[in-house]
Amino acid sequence: MARVYSYVKKLRTIYGKNLLLLDNGDILQGQPTCYYCNYIKPESKNVAASIVNYMEYDAQTIGNHDIETGHNVYDKWIKEVDCPILGANVINTKTYKPYLQPYTMFVRDGVRIAVIGLLTPAIPYWLNEKLWSGLQFVNMTESATYWLKYVKEKENPDIIIGLFHSGRDGGITTTSYEENSILKIARDVPGFDLILYGHDHQANKEYVTDISGNKVLCLNPSSNAEYVCDVSINIKLKNGTLYKKNIYGNIQDVTEQPVDEDFMNYFKDDIANVSSFVNRKIGTFINSIHTRDSYFGNSAFCDFIHNLQLKVTGAEISFNAPLSFDTSVKAGDVHVHDMFKLYKYENQIYTIRMTGKEIHDYLEMSYALWTNTMNKSSDHIMQIERIDEHNGYGFKNLAFNFDSAAGIDYEVDVTKPYGKKITIFQMSDGAVFDENKWYTVAMNSYRGNGGGELLTKGAGIPHNALANRILYESEHDQRYYLMKEIKDADILNPQPNKNWKFVPENWTKPAIQRDKALLFSMTN
Repeated sequence: MARVYSYVKKLRTIYGKNLLLLDNGDILQGQPTCYYCNYIKPESKNVAASIVNYMEYDAQTIGNHDIETGHNVYDKWIKEVDCPILGANVINTKTYKPYLQPYTMFVRDGVRIAVIGLLTPAIPYWLNEKLWSGLQFVNMTESATYWLKYVKEKENPDIIIGLFHSGRDGGITTTSYEENSILKIARDVPGFDLILYGHDHQANKEYVTDISGNKVLCLNPSSNAEYVCDVSINIKLKNGTLYKKNIYGNIQDVTEQPVDEDFMNYFKDDIANVSSFVNRKIGTFINSIHTRDSYFGNSAFCDFIHNLQLKVTGAEISFNAPLSFDTSVKAGDVHVHDMFKLYKYENQIYTIRMTGKEIHDYLEMSYALWTNTMNKSSDHIMQIERIDEHNGYGFKNLAFNFDSAAGIDYEVDVTKPYGKKITIFQMSDGAVFDENKWYTVAMNSYRGNGGGELLTKGAGIPHNALANRILYESEHDQRYYLMKEIKDADILNPQPNKNWKFVPENWTKPAIQRDKALLFSMTN
């Protein structure tokens, strides 16, 4: 953010008050500073609010990971932030009015600018209801249509900007709503001049022609403050009336921007407090563990979490995926900050009742998300695609949905089609695995509430039936138990469970080496 700020300061010397600084959410979760402010020192002003205020943001839209922190955190943060927090389709179920400000207006040099905020409505598919109690999330396209008409009639804007926390398209789709609606809104809801969006973490720039024939610039700066969208809006007025506008923009890499010294000095006490917390030693690892190993077979990284879930819950089987594409915890002293590599989000641990058949079908969908059906030995084993010349190759789908299992012994035959890839031989303790039997299965709360649709589309369990399947819900988040496990053991030597593998090995072993080199050729 200090790099972003140095870029913003430079632009402000050019544009002054005509520069609008906007953000579309997910600021309250995902790294140690957030955790410290949200849960360790919640009585203090949230640094996420202080940064928004210091950088003088003009408006923000709330994100799903902001909601995931719970009412106590995001309601407090909203009060601490100086700029409007937008969310037109986040509805208060008591008043049936927006829980957040639906839009905000700016007037710059006589030009009236409206910014409408929307949030992906798929939150009930991911989060425990207690985190969003009293809220309803309305279909984005319907809400965009309503508020666009409202703003036009009430505010007479010259420019309308959509500030949306949603991806381009795809994701969870039901009869009520879509997770990622940007392409649909840009095309089917004429009137937006510019749509700034994010959620799917995919940097993108495109012009979409709407049903009226007008072009809408849509920009997504990816995630983690590595890029910003820099948009110029050129307006021509005649007698106070707009008669011409040109909108163009790009995605700007800010990773090489200088770190702003004023920013760092202003937050030096906060940095010191957080550093003191996250640099605390909690144990020692004899060996290093890496998420990248999780895609190619058993990994010490994934299995460390599997085994913890089984220990905490007493479940028979565990599901888990790497939450970060490529990270590691190195051998040696393990500190609090390493826990955010091990486990990125504040998920709880659930135990779910599932039949053996549902477990099999769940794994079929999971492995189909990241493995190909190989027809010849030279085929890719992974579903990968080239991103660009700077970032090399990546997975076609989201790696945090690539669940493996512990507690059962199985093979994944990558020459077989979806539905026939997984063969489960037995329980890992040697007991018979029966597709007609009920089992207890540990997983994180995101998955247990339907996240990634592995339980719904994969296992075939209706979403409205999931709540009745939950047998156990942990009191604390997953990271709490990981920290406790490491602290109690003091010295650990995490090893893979060796309970599953890809076959046929004469094809899969060389294919793994080829795809591993492609996926991680840009990193050490």
